[in-house]
Amino acid sequence: MREQFPQLAAATLTLDAVTSDTDTTATAAPFLARASARLADRPESELPEIAAWRRAFSRMGLKPTQYRCASEALLRRLRTHGELPRIHPLVDLCNAVSVAYAIPIAVFDLDQVVGDLTVAPAAGTETYRSFSGETETPEPGEIIFRDDAGNAHARRWTNRQSALSAIRPGTRRVLIVVEALHDTASGDVEALRAELAAALGSHGWSGPGGQQVPHGPIPRR
Repeated sequence: MREQFPQLAAATLTLDAVTSDTDTTATAAPFLARASARLADRPESELPEIAAWRRAFSRMGLKPTQYRCASEALLRRLRTHGELPRIHPLVDLCNAVSVAYAIPIAVFDLDQVVGDLTVAPAAGTETYRSFSGETETPEPGEIIFRDDAGNAHARRWTNRQSALSAIRPGTRRVLIVVEALHDTASGDVEALRAELAAALGSHGWSGPGGQQVPHGPIPRR
């Protein structure tokens, strides 16, 4: 992955004290306002962050207007409906930060992930659970989030997450993954990570052992 996309900037955060009864509306509002201001200036397809993902999807043989990265899909929803769907307080906050930066943010329930989670081309034997309840098999070579049991927790890289590890009311342990490909991705991912960590901390969501939310770049290998 690093050889194919050397410009990739990525970071992770982990939480182990997530609750579903927290109101993140006020915390998310400034991020949504920033996103709306950007959309007033130009459509999401012209934002450099989104354009970079569109180029990556084209390189992977995907039609960018058929398969959109998660942040583009959210921005499109915000532009057309003026708001984002309410899913879970944590997801709602992450979605707001995602549209503010136009950078995809994935949120996984770690208790549904077996072993390590790896972003890599699919072997073609993995299984993916859609939100409609169907089981799919990613195409060989398709970039997925794969665990040690062969579960695909996301398809087409940043396009679509799996229902298997989606955040639910009972979710407690969470992995958050941030990825960007545009020219200023490294600095923007760092800024996003810092703002998101502060927002999460303001609601008392903490990392392992109740410590401050740990975060850092994914090491280059």
